Amino acid sequence: MTDGGAERAGEVEPSLPGAELVGVRAAVIGTGLIGGSVLLRLRDAGFDVTGWDPDPTTRGYAAASGVTCAESLDEAVAGRQVVFLCGPLPTLPETLLRVAGLVGERCVLTDVGSTKGELAAFAEAHGLTDRFVPGHPMAGTDRAGLTSADPALFDGAAWVLCPAGGAGTAAFRWLADLVIRVFRAHVVPMSPTEHDAVVALSSHVPHLLARALAGAVHRAELRDAVLGLAAGSFRDGTRVAATPSERTVNMLLGNRARVLEELARVGGVLDELAAALGAADRTALVELHEEGRAARTGLFERQLTRERREFAVVGEQAEELAWLLGLGSAGGHLTECRVVDGRVAYAGERPA
Repeated sequence: MTDGGAERAGEVEPSLPGAELVGVRAAVIGTGLIGGSVLLRLRDAGFDVTGWDPDPTTRGYAAASGVTCAESLDEAVAGRQVVFLCGPLPTLPETLLRVAGLVGERCVLTDVGSTKGELAAFAEAHGLTDRFVPGHPMAGTDRAGLTSADPALFDGAAWVLCPAGGAGTAAFRWLADLVIRVFRAHVVPMSPTEHDAVVALSSHVPHLLARALAGAVHRAELRDAVLGLAAGSFRDGTRVAATPSERTVNMLLGNRARVLEELARVGGVLDELAAALGAADRTALVELHEEGRAARTGLFERQLTRERREFAVVGEQAEELAWLLGLGSAGGHLTECRVVDGRVAYAGERPA
């Protein structure tokens, strides 16, 4: 254990770009809302960063905004030390393979896709787990495109990173440090499988529920009257229904089995509510509403305790990986990751 108070000593694993982040050369492939926000934050942090987008209009807008944007993917990733893959979910496997073939073996690769299982398995099948770290920043808006990008989008947000263990541990440590210090996000270490299970209920099913409610209103005979009286509960409950449809459909199809499983779970609760309402069972209705109220209240009233762990940089990493994954599955996150004098020191927070 350590109190983590020592300054960074500058020692890193030889496979990493460097101890300090100043001067790191980065690329962002795909500059929509999330990719554009990554690009702007890296630029504002003083990184040598280049973006690329398949859309010429987007590239032109980036250039007009003073952001370096290459004319080709090959040009964008040349000589880079870290590459963020931010294109649509269905394009990520092909893009990962292409970029991996263009950059050096010491370049850290990551993505921002909203599902992790399929891409992580693809990376493993192609021998890329030593330098590819699956990622998912839990941030966004109902807008799209570089024109909506915000360099502060990730401040305080959860950013899932999936440590593979073994040879990929060094890349995870370095990227976790970057995400924490540059993006000021909370790194949540999770396995790809557990990530997809969790976001199915926390993110993907809410998109379906929002669209169901908004769709029911759209079909209602008194549609305009409903919209005229729509208050905060309707606006909050349907906010993500305004998300670009293609983006949402990619997300749902990429996690289809888990979304269907969790949708059935939510449907079961709705059935209980409907049955209690149909029977005019006040007691059951109150109990069911209190159950939901407790979960909502817990979203803002979680008590967190600080935790520190230290591990050897080289050697067996099973204990380190187990601690990281345990922290994420417990609802915790990392607030620091430092490699000093042959040791990696983590600081984190987990629910009390």
